[in-house]
Amino acid sequence: MIREPVPPLKPLRAFEAAARHLSVKAAAEELCVTPGAVSQLVRQLEEHLGVKLFERVNRGILLTQAGRDYLPPVRNAFRQIAQATQRLAASADAGTLTLSVTPFFASAWLMPRLQRFRDAHPGIDLHIVTSTALADFARDGVDVAVRHGAGRYPGLRSYRVASVEIVPVAAPALVERLGLPSSPADLARWPHVHDADRKGWSLWFQANGVDDVALPRGPSFDDASLLLAAVLAGQGAGLLPAAMVAHEVDAGRLVSLAKPAHMETFAYYLVYPEARQDNPKVAALRDWILAVD
Repeated sequence: MIREPVPPLKPLRAFEAAARHLSVKAAAEELCVTPGAVSQLVRQLEEHLGVKLFERVNRGILLTQAGRDYLPPVRNAFRQIAQATQRLAASADAGTLTLSVTPFFASAWLMPRLQRFRDAHPGIDLHIVTSTALADFARDGVDVAVRHGAGRYPGLRSYRVASVEIVPVAAPALVERLGLPSSPADLARWPHVHDADRKGWSLWFQANGVDDVALPRGPSFDDASLLLAAVLAGQGAGLLPAAMVAHEVDAGRLVSLAKPAHMETFAYYLVYPEARQDNPKVAALRDWILAVD
């Protein structure tokens, strides 16, 4: 007979982790304890419940039928606790909204307009973080993100914010070796460097009427400054915001390979999870950022 209706929390956590990994060692690493401590906590829970939860086989563990039946409600209980904690934290910090943006968008677009948002929404404090990686909304504490790409992000709401003039550029030494291209099609034979999603060059060729080009190869970078450094080093032609490379072109460190142009599909997008569509702070930022010029 079970002595108390609710077992102690530590044995439950040890059981859930060990059952999820099917490994005492992995559970110990996750919980920052020793494998022996995990085994002891699981034994405590088994004694408390009066049933075996695991079978020990070949230096590993398997869930018994009782363990398989017990795991889903335990896991769901931890999930509900985590969700309730997140809601409580959000209500305690109701005025703060975390916005993740790329460094270039932050400096070139957001900062000149930021005071306007503060004037329009004095009750919302923006916490701005810069990153080029895709935002992990479940783990990073990010409410809304702005990213440069094609705007297709499964499971997320996506709104086009702005496009910027993009220009293909290369180092002078590479231009001297390959010759200045006379048409967009000439760039198909060049080496290329890419941004993280590797779609920029394909979209650029399509926008310039070059449809029969195979997907360009070459290294990709999740940071525009690294992509710029690769272009400066002569590793290939790269597509970069015209405003970002204007100084390098004027100084002769880069050569423009075509005229700057807007790529309407390849733009900056505001993204956030579907579940946050009706969040008042998210809605306020979304409506403002889509309306501001």
